[in-house]
Amino acid sequence: MLIGHAFGLFIHPDREWDSIRKEHAPPRRLYVAYVLILALIGPICAYISTAHFGWTVGNERLIKLTEISAFQLSLLTYIAIIVGVFALGYAINWMAKTYGAQEEYDRSNALALASYSCTPLFLAGFALLYPVPWFNAMVFLAATVYGAYLMYDGLPIVMRIPKDQAIMYAGALMTVALVILVATRVGSVLLWNFGFAPQFIQG
Repeated sequence: MLIGHAFGLFIHPDREWDSIRKEHAPPRRLYVAYVLILALIGPICAYISTAHFGWTVGNERLIKLTEISAFQLSLLTYIAIIVGVFALGYAINWMAKTYGAQEEYDRSNALALASYSCTPLFLAGFALLYPVPWFNAMVFLAATVYGAYLMYDGLPIVMRIPKDQAIMYAGALMTVALVILVATRVGSVLLWNFGFAPQFIQG
């Protein structure tokens, strides 16, 4: 089962990457059985914490989002995650020939590499149930670092390239990931101007 790889990537990543490459799951199955499920963790936890728990900044009163606003933002976040993972997978496949890997028509290996590398970020979504900004930032920073390591570790195995090529390949992909993140932030600001801005209440 694809979900089983999530735990293997933390215990024995090299062996898990080799298993993922041999499995060669079709993109549709990978998305339905893995990405669409794990990507729900962050948005659901964010909805619960922002609409029902709330947070404080300094000594201020408890702040929450309205349930409608929290739902809208969580849904948009979920869509952004799905699109971001696909875009990263597309970039991995598009750059494949440049770094000595084989470009695939169906992008199976590239999407698998993108999806499984994002596993720490998916699981870090549980931290949002404790809505303390500095704690959430630390958890997601640690998840990002481990996700980048998984990407670097998985590139030579899944894409079948030398380790020295993987360093440059991973660096290029981190740049792409940063561009995707910035595009998501810009998109958020644009959507806020079209009526999706957060609606706050004090609890």
